[in-house]
Amino acid sequence: MREEKVGEVMKFFAKPGVAAIKVTSGVIAVGDKIKIKGHTTDFEDVIGSMQIENKAVEKATAGDLVGIKVKERVREGDEVLKLVD
Repeated sequence: MREEKVGEVMKFFAKPGVAAIKVTSGVIAVGDKIKIKGHTTDFEDVIGSMQIENKAVEKATAGDLVGIKVKERVREGDEVLKLVD
C-alpha cells in the first residue's frame, strides 16, 4: 500500500478519543484507511466517522479542520497518511 500525506494532527481530546486534524492535501472520507505517524505514534485506523464544527460529514478536503475518532492517543504534529492500494 502507498502512503499519501493528507494532514496533520492539531489537537487530541483524550476523553472522547478524538483527533482534530487539519487536512493539508487531497480528500479523506469515511471508510478510508489512514496511518498516524509521529515520534511515539505509529498505528493504522479506519475512519468510522468525522465531523466539521460538530456536524457529521462524509468527506473532507484540503483546508478543512475535522474531528476524527481514533483508537489510540495521538500528539500535535503527528502526520496523517492515507493508505491507497
